[in-house]
Amino acid sequence: MATPGIVRKLAATALLTMITAVAGASVASSAHAHEFAYGQDVSNYEPAHDWAASGAEFGIVKATEGTDFTDRAFARHWAEMAGQNMVRGAYHYGRPANDPVAEADFFLSVVNKQPAKPGDLLALDLETTDGKPAAYVNAWAKTWLERVKAKTGVTPLFYSGWNFASKYGQGLGQYPLWVAHYSKAKGTVTPPPPWKTWTIHQYTDSPVDQNVSSVSLDQLRALGRK
Repeated sequence: MATPGIVRKLAATALLTMITAVAGASVASSAHAHEFAYGQDVSNYEPAHDWAASGAEFGIVKATEGTDFTDRAFARHWAEMAGQNMVRGAYHYGRPANDPVAEADFFLSVVNKQPAKPGDLLALDLETTDGKPAAYVNAWAKTWLERVKAKTGVTPLFYSGWNFASKYGQGLGQYPLWVAHYSKAKGTVTPPPPWKTWTIHQYTDSPVDQNVSSVSLDQLRALGRK
């Protein structure tokens, strides 16, 4: 039978081992939680967004909508992000009631007025049908995306909610998916068909749209301007 002193030493050793194991698991869990690059996206609804204090490693901002709306905060956001060590991008809110080529050209005319740098991302935000059928919306999005790629050499990201992308994103699987799904924990979303993988997951809109990227920052930059 062990003496009381030995028992105490054994108990202390066991406790230390347990604490070390818990601490190790905590560190591993923390590392896993931070394996995705973190980003935010904003529009004129957050005109004074503080990118320096945001903690974002990448940021995507609204530039245009339709054929005549320019986001009043776009130029400021674009300049602010340029001063940070982050990947930045610009998105266009699509309106399928209009001509997709006209919308793509309008988007590029606004974005191209701002200084560009390698790695700048371009994206189509499609969340409405404007009363058009699915096949029409699919074709509209494809035309917009093809137009931007032809004019810039950049393969644009396609953004939408999970359900909308599943129905109206058919035939667009070659474009990197930026998908909104708030009921899934960050980074746990499964891409809707026809996508096999997701590139960015927007997991909440509180207090601002927040995202994680499944690819590294260098890989994210590689999707942008050369």
